[in-house]
Amino acid sequence: MSHTVLLADDDAAIRMVLNQALTRAGYEVRPTGNMSTMWNWVSRGEGDLLITDVSMPDGNAFDIMPKIKKLRPDLPMVVMSAQNTFMTAIRANEVGAYEYLPKPFDIAEVLSVVARALADVKKSSTSEKKAEEPGETMPLVGRSPAMQDIYRALARLMQTDLTVMITGESGTGKELVARALHNFGKRRNGPFVAINMAAIPRDLIEAELFGHEKGAFTGATARSSGRFEQAEGGTLFLDEIGDMPMDAQTRLLRVLQEGEYTMVGGRTPIKANVRIVAATHRDLSQMIRQGLFREDLYYRLNVVPIRLPPLRERSDDINDLVQHFLRAAHREGEPVKTISPEAIRLMQNYSWPGNVRELENLVRRLAALYADENISLEIVQSELNLADRRQVPVTSGSMDVSTAVETHVAQVLREYEPNLPPAGLYQRVIDKVEAPLIAMALNACGGNQIRAADLLGLNRNTLRKKIRAHSIEIIKQSRRQG
Repeated sequence: MSHTVLLADDDAAIRMVLNQALTRAGYEVRPTGNMSTMWNWVSRGEGDLLITDVSMPDGNAFDIMPKIKKLRPDLPMVVMSAQNTFMTAIRANEVGAYEYLPKPFDIAEVLSVVARALADVKKSSTSEKKAEEPGETMPLVGRSPAMQDIYRALARLMQTDLTVMITGESGTGKELVARALHNFGKRRNGPFVAINMAAIPRDLIEAELFGHEKGAFTGATARSSGRFEQAEGGTLFLDEIGDMPMDAQTRLLRVLQEGEYTMVGGRTPIKANVRIVAATHRDLSQMIRQGLFREDLYYRLNVVPIRLPPLRERSDDINDLVQHFLRAAHREGEPVKTISPEAIRLMQNYSWPGNVRELENLVRRLAALYADENISLEIVQSELNLADRRQVPVTSGSMDVSTAVETHVAQVLREYEPNLPPAGLYQRVIDKVEAPLIAMALNACGGNQIRAADLLGLNRNTLRKKIRAHSIEIIKQSRRQG
């Protein structure tokens, strides 16, 4: 039996293209250019699937979709829009759309979505999602194809509790994605608790995560709740998960496996009712090979991977981001500013090693420091030249250790400007150098600590202490030849 597709779009060219493609695929198509005709069809019980544009001459499809969902819960609705923002994808999800397709779309993808929707009709939930007006400020900005994929993935994740792993370079907005997942998801009324593994002394991470009983260790003068307890009923964001020591990784794995945990120094299991979202800028696969990250924990966390592209891969979004940051600066009391089109083009050709965070810092600086109402190409060129001079030059060949450390420290300082990073920078940098050095030396010596100590020029007891301090897992291998 042929399925009937209701098609509503005020663009005659789009109606024609979709009508032809769907008809060739064997569907009966009923096209219209207005919302009232589409509503008449739907209210009379006609059609097996609806494809509709959001903005129509006689109204907005989002306003009528909750009524459609209530009247005909089994009618799949596919939404198309040229708006292509994060909030469009979220709104489509909230009003019960089966799928959201940003324009311009791929005909093959439309046909795939239609076939999948019709196949899923019997399995589709009849639960009605609450439609809420989106806030004035968008948590995520950009309309590039890369961001469209992220918006659609996030929209699908909102009504789930699936664990999410966000990867991306520093400054790409990993915490913004985590907050969006929380603020627009089913745990929005619970707390959002973030913990940055790189900013906490390694020996205190377990107590920070799970809390501790009085007397659990020196200085524990009273019971203290951990981040898991603080995030009860909400979302726990584990930022820079690659910096988590091995002992804490083991405890976290146990929580994910068993759904409960014990406080440091405690014995009573506590049920964990949190959604876990993790993030890292590190290559966890390489860390697993080095024995610095548990493979079984990685697979528990990486249920839904989301990769945030660096800004240089989404330069088309720079104008939208700049306007967004200028509006934010104006709301905070800065005068209205504009940036010349030539300056925007210059920004689009810059590499942005600090990603969106670096762009935001630049726009905030331009809005605050320059009296000009329109920021010129010359001003932006001057600021970017200063930024380039602040970057540590990297040769095309291999990078020496001191240059790598300088690059890392420069990046950390940029991330927190105009403020300073948390105290303890020296030890955090030493840890980052020392841990992979020891892990790789052990690996080269097949896990033999005596040979590794000799290779490193360390006392054997000193090496053992450092292995424990960094929670390095020793992988025994057959003795190397040569």
